[in-house]
Amino acid sequence: MPKNPSPGPIALNRALLRPGMRVAVAVSGGADSVALLRSLIEAAPEIGLVLSVAHVHHGIRGADADADADFVASLAAEHGLAFHRKDVDAPAVARANHETLEEAARNLRYKWFDELLASGLADAVATAHTLDDQAETVLHKLLRGAWTEGLSGIHPVLARQTGVVVRPILGIRRAEIEAWLSSIGQSWREDLTNADTVYTRNRLRHGLLPALAAYNPRIYGHLADLATLAREEEAYWKGELVRILPQLLLPGRPVRGGGRSASTGATEQSVAVEIERMSPSPAFRRRILRAMARQLGTKLNFEQTERLLAMCGANPTRRQTLTATLLAERSPRELRLVKNLGPGCDVKGVE
Repeated sequence: MPKNPSPGPIALNRALLRPGMRVAVAVSGGADSVALLRSLIEAAPEIGLVLSVAHVHHGIRGADADADADFVASLAAEHGLAFHRKDVDAPAVARANHETLEEAARNLRYKWFDELLASGLADAVATAHTLDDQAETVLHKLLRGAWTEGLSGIHPVLARQTGVVVRPILGIRRAEIEAWLSSIGQSWREDLTNADTVYTRNRLRHGLLPALAAYNPRIYGHLADLATLAREEEAYWKGELVRILPQLLLPGRPVRGGGRSASTGATEQSVAVEIERMSPSPAFRRRILRAMARQLGTKLNFEQTERLLAMCGANPTRRQTLTATLLAERSPRELRLVKNLGPGCDVKGVE
């Protein structure tokens, strides 16, 4: 036996794939997506997959991007697979929508994925997110102060309106992927922008994560584990909130003689909760308070949520302005959130 045997095929998460599934594999030309394609090609006869290749030219890197598209087209042809190409102008869209270039490129990709799914050409789009991508995403969210839903990171399956996006190699390290490609003699394209530290993700990839790995080499796996825990916590609470909220939330405000006014004014929306009907657990109350705000189209940050939590306790503040359009009011029995939809959206005058 050789001292250093070649690594075997990377381990796909086959639970995401089913016989007869038509999978459009998103291939940029980089190592991760090429490895995803090659591993799916190997697994397709056994699982019963119908594969095609999808490539987006973002209009960003000129001749290099042209060469990437040609490389992916040749790879698809080499394996007898249908090739779908989409050309977009991500820089122009970013300027028009006041987005970062990364945001615009991602939104354009997923818009096209939705079009592929809606067209009937595919039941699923497979993307090549790896365990490294997961670790980078969770760390990035953590640094930005994300709640549990943000720490859930990249989900293995992303439901879309007419299909799904699946990530079959989300549990695989990038180094393992490159080693496997080298062992089978498969080339790939290098995107030089991946080394450009003007992008936050690249600074995490090349700077902060390697520094953390010096303290704990298993940091990538630990961050991915955190994503799994957070995702399952969120799934549990989502089901609980669906069950609990109808029993707790009250529209409008109480009116004399009993009952409630569903609207506090022509330009207002509101929702309330009886304090004593909520569990005293801060974890429970935070979930309820944030769900109330979401019903009014507002996402609360930690500081705003803590202010509401304090209003549920003894000696509460009677009224607080949380955002430019959202007011919190406390009565002896209830906490009520009011969203002003009128001109200027000034909630300070709400009585």
